[in-house]
Amino acid sequence: MARHLNAEATRLHQADDQHQPWRRWGPYLSERQWGTVREDYSENGAAWDYFTHDHARSRAYRWGEDGLGGFSDRLQRLCLGVALWNGHDPILKERLFGLTNSQGNHGEDVKELYYYLDATPTHSYLKMLYKYPQAAYPYQQLVDENGRRGANDLEFELLDTGLFDDDRYFDVFIEYAKGDPNDILVRITVENRGPEAAPIHVLPQAWFRNTWTWGREPGQPVLSAGPNDVVQVSHPTLGEFQLQFDGDPDLLFTGNDTNAPKLFGAQEQGCYYKDGFHERIVAGRQEAVNPARQGTKVAGWYQALVPAGGRAVFRARLAETSAGKNFADFDATFESRQREADLFYQDIQAGMANPDERMVQRQAFAGMIWSKQLFYYDVPQWLEGDPGQPAPPAARKKGRNHEWVHLNNAEILSMPDAWEYPWFAAWDLAFHCIPLALIDPEFAKQQLILLTREWYMHPNGQLPAYEWAFGDVNPPVHAWAAWRVFQLDRKKTGKEDIAFLERVFHKLMLNFTWWVNRKDAQGRNVFQGGFLGLDNIGVFDRSAPLPTGGFIHQADGTAWMAMYSLNLMRIALELALHNRVYEDIASKFFEHFLHIAEAMTKIGGDGVGLWNEEDRFYYDVLNTSDDQLIPLKVRSMVGLIPLFAVETIDQSMLDQLPEFAGRLKWYLDYRPELAALVGKWNIPGRGERRLLSLVPGERIRPILARLLDETEFLSDYGVRAVSRVHRDHPYEFGVGDQVLSVGYQPGESNSGLFGGNSNWRGPIWMPVNYLLIESLQQFHYYYHDELMVECPTGSGHHVTIDQAAAELARRLTKLFLKDSSGRRPVLAYHPKLHGDPHFRDYVLFHEYFHGDSGRGVGASHQTGWTGLVAKLLMPRAVHRVDDGDGSGHPQPHSQHQPTTRKAIP
Repeated sequence: MARHLNAEATRLHQADDQHQPWRRWGPYLSERQWGTVREDYSENGAAWDYFTHDHARSRAYRWGEDGLGGFSDRLQRLCLGVALWNGHDPILKERLFGLTNSQGNHGEDVKELYYYLDATPTHSYLKMLYKYPQAAYPYQQLVDENGRRGANDLEFELLDTGLFDDDRYFDVFIEYAKGDPNDILVRITVENRGPEAAPIHVLPQAWFRNTWTWGREPGQPVLSAGPNDVVQVSHPTLGEFQLQFDGDPDLLFTGNDTNAPKLFGAQEQGCYYKDGFHERIVAGRQEAVNPARQGTKVAGWYQALVPAGGRAVFRARLAETSAGKNFADFDATFESRQREADLFYQDIQAGMANPDERMVQRQAFAGMIWSKQLFYYDVPQWLEGDPGQPAPPAARKKGRNHEWVHLNNAEILSMPDAWEYPWFAAWDLAFHCIPLALIDPEFAKQQLILLTREWYMHPNGQLPAYEWAFGDVNPPVHAWAAWRVFQLDRKKTGKEDIAFLERVFHKLMLNFTWWVNRKDAQGRNVFQGGFLGLDNIGVFDRSAPLPTGGFIHQADGTAWMAMYSLNLMRIALELALHNRVYEDIASKFFEHFLHIAEAMTKIGGDGVGLWNEEDRFYYDVLNTSDDQLIPLKVRSMVGLIPLFAVETIDQSMLDQLPEFAGRLKWYLDYRPELAALVGKWNIPGRGERRLLSLVPGERIRPILARLLDETEFLSDYGVRAVSRVHRDHPYEFGVGDQVLSVGYQPGESNSGLFGGNSNWRGPIWMPVNYLLIESLQQFHYYYHDELMVECPTGSGHHVTIDQAAAELARRLTKLFLKDSSGRRPVLAYHPKLHGDPHFRDYVLFHEYFHGDSGRGVGASHQTGWTGLVAKLLMPRAVHRVDDGDGSGHPQPHSQHQPTTRKAIP
């Protein structure tokens, strides 16, 4: 544990323990601020239509900024980015283009080629790649062709236009390096992949976020040309900086203000507008930029003819005025930061022999770091409007998010995706924190704490879901994430951050109480959480009123709560080792878990439960308005989620916590009917461990038989969200004259439900697959090799549960790794992505994956929870079963010595 820190690890230590501001600057701009709820001041909440991509060029944002390869301080006062023009586009390329929810045949979709290639946690080094065609960008073609295609067609992508067929494009590498916490070096390298020399305009630029238009903040910052064309940066709270452009570019100045005459027909005010650079370069209007060479937006305008196969490099540097920086040490600083990034990941990846695995993992970490964004959203101000602007429509006072008037966010958050999901999502963020803890545990811990703070968590205890509807309900995985991050941090640092665990725990108890009071319709420990993040997985839209009336007893909602109970119990036990008061609280959550297990077994007087003995699987049960109980027999992830509610307790812990151990004994003696429902907690396993499981022993085998069946859930690339059996045998449910159906859809959704870009009816989703792996490891931690399962089902090949978990991990990581022919399944949708040397080693981390081919589907840069692959790629050493990763969890790919077998059901 006490090894020498490399340079990047030292910077993290300085940032965390010595309060040096290494995280002050970072990739905090989103790729899309337009079309977000924050910028929507429409009457009907039509965010995509109110602030469009076409408007974004000319219209100042209220709550944030976006930019190509964007970088800013943590409050987004000063922003850096890159603009490009190939001489043919109708638009200066300053931000990424994509289709809105109504334009895409499968919902919103970015239509660009870009990759996050490298990043360190302190942002001391960052690298991304943007692929820019040399012909006119096909904006209208992308809109028209996707509009023509239907829900059963594939999306029309940029590669499908043919613009890249003969390699007439530029690879634009955008890199940042830090000389010190306030010294930012920018390098833009343009490589011409085409057969002929081609011109390009490159504009590294800087601008202030507009804070002066809204009538809430006095004063206005200014950018102005100084001696030797050094740009003077003056901001009332950020301070004094200097921005230098290498060489002799033309300096352009304009204002980051709305071009109201152009957009709204307002009277010309003689101002310089946000679209000034576009007007000057693309339209040729010299009067569009300020001849006085000052404003709130500046660029260095470079023009270059890049030879075929050649490159051009452009450099800029932002530093405090007093630092006196220039370009003398620029290249040496970049080389140092790149070398230090290599050393940092060399330590992280110790033991990873496969270079392809190392590359994939490093790009996964890069995507997660590049997706850290400023999320600024003050709901009371948003509802009220600004003094300097027209009042918002009165309808918004009773519209979206109006019940979240306490919410006032202005922090750096881990976003699922910087274009399609440029806002936090509560359950996504919980998964993000697992791989983030491998490289920056302090940031991961702070993220988990943040969502429980009073300016996020509702006073009633609910956690906000996501920007489009804070009141929606996500699965309660926050406690699981907090516990796992605590364990990973302990392993990485050798220290136990009990203060973090205790702080999160107290707030999560409030959230647990909210669940019990708000999402248990009959007060019987059976839960109805709504869609719970699994958007269109069932017969009904679970977040809307049911056409049958009544409500649904959810197998997944109830299982999530059982898991939540065990997670909180386990945290309480850890805290009790330091403060015996927590033994009582641990007992409380143990008791709650038992009652949830009881409720799942019997929810009606006729003995109907969420477990269906005939099919030997868990199903949702419809409770109609006249109190009929109808199992909804869809074989889906809903029936696998009960596996997540599992925990083991070592006898050594029980010996240290006699009051809790006494409570366990009380239930064993006085409530044996409850004890029989929760695995084998009263029968010691290997190492005298006790098992608490929502799925008792006799049900594990039939569930795993379905999970590991390649004709049902098991794909070559992980576990499908719906059984493949529904391909030929869809589940049907009649409502009046209507027949509702759930079939197996391995790829894109064929309905517009939830925007049409989210499908849980067959594809592979990383987060639930990851939880399945961890749950199987927990079962193995108790059973060891006494429980063998057939994997795949019907193969005659029997393995331990740990080996089954390792096989799931292998199949999931196979999504991204080259196969024997050099192909990556995730990139299966275009041949150029496989064979071209300038494409084949750039990996995309999609939202989910085709259930049969492994092709990436949905958001193409959602490293967020798909970044969990970085954790799955970590090497597993040969170790004793109780070593694991410091968590008591045996790891995939681990090897264990056999022990004495004993019979189980």
